[in-house]
Amino acid sequence: MRNDNLPDSIAHLQQMSPTEQLELAQAVLRTEADALSQLALDLDHSFVKATDALLATLGSVIIIGMGKAGLIGQKIVATLGSTGTPSHFVHPAEAVHGDLGRIRESDLVLLLSFSGETEEITSLLPALHERAIKTIAITASLDSTLSKQCDVVIPIGQLQEADPLGLAPSTSTTAMLAIGDALALVVSKQRHFTSHDFAKFHPAGSLGRKLTKVDDVMRPLSHCRIANDSKTVREVFVNASLPGRRTGAVMLVDNSGKLTGIFTDSDLARMLENNKESHFDGAVAQFMTANPVTAPTGSLMTDAVKLLSAKRISELPVCNELNEPVGMLDITDAVAWTPPESSVSDTESDDPKVIPLRKSG
Repeated sequence: MRNDNLPDSIAHLQQMSPTEQLELAQAVLRTEADALSQLALDLDHSFVKATDALLATLGSVIIIGMGKAGLIGQKIVATLGSTGTPSHFVHPAEAVHGDLGRIRESDLVLLLSFSGETEEITSLLPALHERAIKTIAITASLDSTLSKQCDVVIPIGQLQEADPLGLAPSTSTTAMLAIGDALALVVSKQRHFTSHDFAKFHPAGSLGRKLTKVDDVMRPLSHCRIANDSKTVREVFVNASLPGRRTGAVMLVDNSGKLTGIFTDSDLARMLENNKESHFDGAVAQFMTANPVTAPTGSLMTDAVKLLSAKRISELPVCNELNEPVGMLDITDAVAWTPPESSVSDTESDDPKVIPLRKSG
């Protein structure tokens, strides 16, 4: 029912019932989902030609699109860039007014146009051909002007737009975006792009924190207490002292510098509680925790925090591939690093390439 006390624009917006709004939204999503499902079935060897071209490119991937396709192009640029493929967006209208100079012969140009007849796009083709620049098109069919003049064409089909009027780019732009994501991720996989590579491009925010390495948080060896395992308990605590805030453990090594154990402040407290002061001049190796749990250099902080919690330990030596200590992760360092809203369950890593934490020895 119309409310005459409301402005016309607001009254008009309230003409759809909640049920009708949900039904239309569901229809939009189903239309786009059905289109993507069909696109996945129809994808052919042209996609492989496109990924091969992307991998062979010595320069950057330049993406060009007009209007809504241009906005999709900018998102594809961001996805390519963050997954290891240098990429830039060039607006077609700006391209014909000098920005073609931003495109090098070593680059590859990816052109987006559903119709394949967008004038701002097709007008660039002669200049690109003159410089022998490789081109890929994402468009509706193989019969358009754009398709006939590009080296590789990925057809997405004559799609029905989800807009009730059949006019607003919706299904078509969703399909372009999906193909762009598929290109970026398949190429990334072939480049052996790992979570550690991903971290290099995402150092900030919660994502960057999840990909932080223990090397970036641990206390370096120069700030850690370390001693030879042949020393006495008294010698260890007299000679391994450091100024400033200390870790709660001394890392013990053999004559070759390999980690053999740790002796914690708690171990010392237990000796005092058990009236073993007479053993202070005995070898620390008798009382140390031998073959302690360690983290390898390059492992992720998320895995280290999970290990500290699971093992209920407060100190985690970080060692290189020779089992030589390079630093120490103290529980206070982990607490300072961990965002307040995170939990142990958040530290699970499902990346098979994550280096597992290990026990030394």
